[in-house]
Amino acid sequence: MSRKAAVVALTALAPISWGSTYFVTTEFLPPDRPLFTGLMRALPAGLLLLALTRKLPRGAWWWKSAALGALNIGAFFPLLFLAAYRLPGGVAAVVGSVGPLFVVGLAALFLGEKPTAKTLLTAVAAAFGVSLVVLKAGAAFDTVGVLAGLLSALSMSAGVVFTKRWGRPEGVGALALTGWQLTAGGLVILPIAFLIEGAPPALTGTHLAGYAYLAFGNTAISYFLWFRGIERLSASSVTLLGPLSPLTAAIIGWAALGQALGAVQVLGMAIAFGATLAGQLSPRAAKRTEQAAGTGVETAAELAAGPVVETAPFSSAEEKAQEVSMDLEGSAVRR
Repeated sequence: MSRKAAVVALTALAPISWGSTYFVTTEFLPPDRPLFTGLMRALPAGLLLLALTRKLPRGAWWWKSAALGALNIGAFFPLLFLAAYRLPGGVAAVVGSVGPLFVVGLAALFLGEKPTAKTLLTAVAAAFGVSLVVLKAGAAFDTVGVLAGLLSALSMSAGVVFTKRWGRPEGVGALALTGWQLTAGGLVILPIAFLIEGAPPALTGTHLAGYAYLAFGNTAISYFLWFRGIERLSASSVTLLGPLSPLTAAIIGWAALGQALGAVQVLGMAIAFGATLAGQLSPRAAKRTEQAAGTGVETAAELAAGPVVETAPFSSAEEKAQEVSMDLEGSAVRR
């Protein structure tokens, strides 16, 4: 497996993990508490990563990490849940699947990544495939819900682009940067959750187990892999992995909840997965990379995509945390 393929595979684990959120939420968590669930996903995970890495932002990174945390977590979660409550699940998923198109436009504006016909076609094909999987006849459309869904997709897309644009400060690993963003995003959600939903509900052991999975497996590890992938891949390549989330949700619904999958849904899965795969293929870039590897020269494509191997120095605590994350990555590949 090439280094890029390994990075893509590990990054893909994030949206695949997010595809399990609906199942865990409906089967393990208290009902009608979406903002509290978003808070429990983000804040404990962020605080854990801060404790592991023992690094805080400095200088401009206080506002940068706050902005990224708001875009990727703090604004994204509430808007996403609002869309989910105002729209049927299939409609919400289709509205959210336009994210790759937002990323294409924002990446052209802020990263200088020129959109290609292939990128646009794969983004449209992925959204079409998702619509076949999840959209049902007679689905109702709600203006507020659609607007919330579009804004949630725009928020996450802007988070991807600015995470790519700003990178991370020297001497700080991806694990610490993930912790900053999750903590900042959780703090954004905290007052909103208590203002709208009130005091936390009474929690059972099942609820606590569900929240533990969402916070650590579904969020801490998944967002680390996601932000790590943003460093190493183009913004459009990363966002075209997003359709794996609704596809995973559909498969879990079929396998665990007995939800039907007809021929149209299977066709949609094939189209969306094919578009996702096509979004990662770049024959010309791969050829230049192989030539550069033989001559010891980095290509412009490699430089634009970011380093494949971590090169930033870490403190001893950060090194230990990074070793733990690498062990997790290795086990993920083996699975």
